[in-house]
Amino acid sequence: MKPTDTDDPEYFHKVVDCQYGCPAHTPVPEYIRLIAAGRYTDAYMVNWESNVFPGVLGRTCDRPCEPVCRRGRVEDEPVAICRLKRVAADFKGNIEDRLPVIPDIKNGKRIALIGAGPASLTVARDLAPLGYSMDLYDDQPLGGGFMRSQIPSFRLPVEVLEEEVDVILNMGITTHFETYVDSLKSILDKSYDAVFVGTGAPRGSDLDVPGRVECEAHIHVGIDWLSSVAFEHISSIGKNVIVLGGGNTAMDCCRTARRLGGEHVKVVVRSEFAKMKASPWEIDDALAEDIPVFNNHVPKAFVHEQGVLKGMSFDRVDVVYDEKGKRSLVPTGEEVFFEADDVLVAIGQDNSFPWIERDIGIEFGKWDIPVLEKETFQSTLSHVFFGGDAAFGPENIITAVAHGHQAAISIDLLLSGESINDRPPATVNLVSQKMGVHEWSYDSQISIEDRFKVPHADKELALKDRKVEVELGFAREVAYKEAMRCLNCDVQTVFTTSKCIECDACVDICPTACINFLDNAEEQPLRSSLRMPATNLAQDLYVSELLPQTGRIMAKDEDVCLHCGLCAERCPTGAWDMQRFFYSVTKAGSACN
Repeated sequence: MKPTDTDDPEYFHKVVDCQYGCPAHTPVPEYIRLIAAGRYTDAYMVNWESNVFPGVLGRTCDRPCEPVCRRGRVEDEPVAICRLKRVAADFKGNIEDRLPVIPDIKNGKRIALIGAGPASLTVARDLAPLGYSMDLYDDQPLGGGFMRSQIPSFRLPVEVLEEEVDVILNMGITTHFETYVDSLKSILDKSYDAVFVGTGAPRGSDLDVPGRVECEAHIHVGIDWLSSVAFEHISSIGKNVIVLGGGNTAMDCCRTARRLGGEHVKVVVRSEFAKMKASPWEIDDALAEDIPVFNNHVPKAFVHEQGVLKGMSFDRVDVVYDEKGKRSLVPTGEEVFFEADDVLVAIGQDNSFPWIERDIGIEFGKWDIPVLEKETFQSTLSHVFFGGDAAFGPENIITAVAHGHQAAISIDLLLSGESINDRPPATVNLVSQKMGVHEWSYDSQISIEDRFKVPHADKELALKDRKVEVELGFAREVAYKEAMRCLNCDVQTVFTTSKCIECDACVDICPTACINFLDNAEEQPLRSSLRMPATNLAQDLYVSELLPQTGRIMAKDEDVCLHCGLCAERCPTGAWDMQRFFYSVTKAGSACN
């Protein structure tokens, strides 16, 4: 097997999995170390540079970083990366002196941002310091987009959202709230140098079964209903409520309904419980609030008496998979009736662009989604860009932020007269963490703690008021303990072949038996012959050059390496070192200005 080149950034991408799993590539181990050191404001700013909304995401992120956390390879639970992000936001100090300086004299380029959600706000955050003049249009009275209208206050307090949104709006952005853009051509006629569309996926899917028209007054599309609740147009609901759908919106709907007077709220889904699209923690929170989930129920009809909704009937089904894995819903012959005063339909969201004329040069493809360059987010009309849910369909906040960063780079390149395909590389650096003999610039203790649970507000109190935040966040002491569970995956083991005397001291001290000295071989036989066979083929082995003493190699299974640094502490010759890998995603302006 060929030696691993530890100077290759791609190697480290495969090791710092949490950062690579985050769409915005937030330096997770870096900010967790800062939290452990009590440097909350520094930790917040590390987050803010990448994900823009640490306080929001610390409460609401879909957590793509956590399933790939390497702690989960040696324990049942990953590090609570998302909730530690909230810790940085909860305990930070004043950040005003750390924010970018906004030039008084602009660069002469004007940009329109349509939609005030996370994607547009990220574009504004990245481009305002470069001197661009920006007009932000949104039909809502305040900024935040669907972060404001679709995420309930018991998950995301309004003051947390407004604080982080206002940081951006105060960067000299000209806002046009309560302004519905009904024509993209009318925006283009204003001679903007670039236009960014971040309008989300604003159309909730509906359900066309018998009785839908007759029961119109008591059947609500989930995202529209949540928006009406958020802006206090709706303050109550019937005692018996059915929520259709198994995604996060359905979880938000059912939990909100409990707070608005729903005494008997149930979630009904077509699929198996295990196939529900909602995040597991969202489902757990709903179940903890006494909301049952009925799976394998296919809606049949809205049952009514002279237009008065009485409930819904469902066909009970079995889910059957054929030899190719294709799913079929097979009726059992059983019909089920659930009583309901109101029904919330949360079965999906779609893009909706009736306001974009089809004769202005923007092509649309499948599902009425604009045809875009996936890396640049440029449409077929060269100075119009899309991002967030408006680009490729419904995703999540952190993905919208990642889109915004990349679209901002494209806009800056375009308006600087550069090719938008000639994108500047990310910042990559390796620095030794050795300070002295057996002294490291990071904490290398091995934590054996299980994941700590986030405390919740009293259920009886929380269900009485939709504005009472349910999750209370970690206290400082608990946050420190949880932060210590991080394995410092960005602090890498680096091996210098010429210094190794093959004393096996590193082998003896390694707590996971991941270091091996043996004869070289092809990859699969080599994996099988390690002290602990390396079965995760998605994770590369770390393989050295031939050792000078015996001609063997050193092979390390990165899949279970804890990055604890014990090998480097024990090595008598310094053949092992711990080096911090720093990876920072490029932002707009880094190459052009």
